[in-house]
Amino acid sequence: MAIRARVPRGALLTRFFLHPVGRILLALVALGFTVAASAFVYFYLKYARLIEEKLNAGPFSTTSMVFAAPRTYSLGEEATPEEIIASLRNSGYSESKATRMGSYTRRGDSLEIYPGPDSYFKQEAAVIRFQDGRISQIVSLRDNTERTQHTIEPELITNLFDRNREKRRLVRFQDIPKVLVNAVVAAEDKRFFMHAGFDPLRILKSAYVDLKAGYRAQGASTLSMQVARMFWLDQKKTYARKAAEVLITMELERRLTKEQIFEFYANQVDLGRRGTFAIRGFAEASLAYFGKDLSQLTLPEAATLAGHIQRPSYTNPFKWPERAKKRRNVVLMLMRENGFISDQEYAAAISAPLELNKGGVGSTDAPYFVDLVNDELQEKFADHDFQSRAYKVYTTLDMNLQREAVEAVRLGMKEVDQKLKNRRKADGSPAEAQVALVALDAHNGEVKALVGGRNYGLSQLNRVMAKRQPGSSFKPFVYAAALNTALYDPANPITASTQLVDEPTTFWFDGKPYEPHNHRNQYSGTVTVRQALAKSMNIPTVKLAEMVGYASVVQLARRSGLNLSIHPTPSVALGAYEVTPLEIAGAYTVFSNSGTWVKPSLIRSIRDDRGEVIYEARPTTRQALDPRVAYLMTNLMEEVIRSGTGAGVRSRGFLLPAAGKTGTSHDGWFAGFTTKLICVVWVGFDDNQELNLEGAQSALPIWAEFMKRAHQYREYAGARYFDAPDGIVSVEIDPVSGQLAGPGCPNTRSEVFIHGTQPQQLCRLHGGGATRVASWDTEDTPAPAVAPKVSKPLARSLSPSAASGEISASHSSPSAPVPNSDPAAPTKPKGFFGRIRDMLK
Repeated sequence: MAIRARVPRGALLTRFFLHPVGRILLALVALGFTVAASAFVYFYLKYARLIEEKLNAGPFSTTSMVFAAPRTYSLGEEATPEEIIASLRNSGYSESKATRMGSYTRRGDSLEIYPGPDSYFKQEAAVIRFQDGRISQIVSLRDNTERTQHTIEPELITNLFDRNREKRRLVRFQDIPKVLVNAVVAAEDKRFFMHAGFDPLRILKSAYVDLKAGYRAQGASTLSMQVARMFWLDQKKTYARKAAEVLITMELERRLTKEQIFEFYANQVDLGRRGTFAIRGFAEASLAYFGKDLSQLTLPEAATLAGHIQRPSYTNPFKWPERAKKRRNVVLMLMRENGFISDQEYAAAISAPLELNKGGVGSTDAPYFVDLVNDELQEKFADHDFQSRAYKVYTTLDMNLQREAVEAVRLGMKEVDQKLKNRRKADGSPAEAQVALVALDAHNGEVKALVGGRNYGLSQLNRVMAKRQPGSSFKPFVYAAALNTALYDPANPITASTQLVDEPTTFWFDGKPYEPHNHRNQYSGTVTVRQALAKSMNIPTVKLAEMVGYASVVQLARRSGLNLSIHPTPSVALGAYEVTPLEIAGAYTVFSNSGTWVKPSLIRSIRDDRGEVIYEARPTTRQALDPRVAYLMTNLMEEVIRSGTGAGVRSRGFLLPAAGKTGTSHDGWFAGFTTKLICVVWVGFDDNQELNLEGAQSALPIWAEFMKRAHQYREYAGARYFDAPDGIVSVEIDPVSGQLAGPGCPNTRSEVFIHGTQPQQLCRLHGGGATRVASWDTEDTPAPAVAPKVSKPLARSLSPSAASGEISASHSSPSAPVPNSDPAAPTKPKGFFGRIRDMLK
């Protein structure tokens, strides 16, 4: 039975929905609500899934980390807890025990260090105690025993930039200083820690301001909404994007704490560009703009970074310092209004100058070095994606030496600029010279410091890898090839005392004349090999190359790692063929490493994201020169610094034992070494125009400044005199004649030779006659009038009798032979006239 309901006349709404039209409209509304709800659920779940995937994979573009070489601290060394803490923080340590790299705890004058599971070292924890600015005690926390040294984590140089050339340094929320958190919150979202992702008051205020202004004058996005946009959305201003932003923000607020959201924001926020790199995050910006770790930011610096968020290009502090300062002061005012700073702090901060890192990016992250590392990774490990997986690349770089290299270049180039201040390019603009510096470990070839130019932000051209004419810095290879004749032609060896004629000379090669000249067309007549190298004389050098054969010089150069474009012509003797500063540095390992060439290296080891070692470096070496010849060359290059073209090294205060060579071509060079370090400096113009400054005036000051600074560190402070190998002898010679010094020689000097090639004639110029050394090995000959001095290393290798000085050289006079005599026979006394006769003789 059908039931009929009566609707009162006043219930119009009910009558409407019971009407067929009302029913259709109600169905449409229900359908619309269902569709909207379904769409909401669909998109919410979609973005929830995207958030889940992003968080599980890691929210940031994963790139490999590049570390410097580890630093070892020793008992008694000058150090402070603050210094070691700064290095640990740069390595990824923090005060939190949950940090995987490692943690530390400061307790008064002691510092506890705990390596984590991701540490480079699988070593025990330790405590370092300090007293009066020095390390007073090192104790292992594994067994409570004292140690004399402790090696700390390698310092993080940088993350390898990704394909978008973005650079960032990840930090945790607890590592962000409170002053920066307050500055960002005051400037961007003052109720961030109170709202649930959306700020209704700010939305209403923004709508009112926009309506009043007639355009969008103020945004209403919270930090949470900005994070949603940074990681999952683009920057298009559409309703669809805004709706997605709301959904993602809701899910972020549900899944993450406020601290986690702020941490994401702090590591992803766009803070402008430095050179060709985009700066992401406050940690990278702190280094780029202020040259310091995030933890060291002051109140004005924190306000500057917070103010930089809104319009990073417009407020770039390097390009627009006044704009940056004005925006900084606005942030400081907001911090005061929100109770984050007092009136006194505000007054002090607002009057503070804007102090930026004038040294540029090069002083903080060795960008030219990192570029070379990146190139090597791409070349040698093409199967590994270093830009999407968190590999750890441990390099050879010494961050202390890198900082000193940057400073030495800065000081040295100021001096070069002063000398070139009147130089102008063809267009009338000031000509700015460029520079390259590379320092190697003298024995294993590891690159310890590298500067490829004055400012990486302005130019990424790495001059360490640019081919230029080395000039006279190549000459040691000519002289080494000449001294090598002692090994295959001992009857006619070229030695340090061999005499050459320095005069204008035409050399013929392949039917063509070659007419080099000396600097300033000055010639010295007869000179020794030692003098010719010390004073960098061109004519004697080409003569030597001609004597031994240009091909022999080229063969030695190639054995020493120099490139194949060097050809056997007369001009090769004067460094006319192009090489790179890195090649020259590697080639000089032949002299510092007893004749063994060691290929320069950048990477020590690589570990994957699971901590497994996938690469361990092994030195690439080959014997290029006999150790005795290498020592002779080192000794000759010591003379360059002692009395030759490199003497300016001493006048600039570098007094340790060292050997080196200046070079002047279109550019200025200085290459030299101690028993600890090899350093090569190049100064010139990128367009290869003439520098018109000798190497002694351009490159040498930078070399001396760097070496002075470098050898103050404990690892390099022990530079000693160069030890002679077995088979080297030292004898007194007359420097004019090159022969053994006699009693009548007014000046003598000690000269070194390969045993058997030393001169055996007494000086003819000062009454030496034709006296010759009869033997160096016979022990039953009479004592000599002039005995050679054997170098200490040789004396250690000889027999006991030889070591005690019994190796001797005898001589006899042809005009007055010594008669055989019986020492036991009585001597007949001479009368008065006999004595007068002897006197007349």
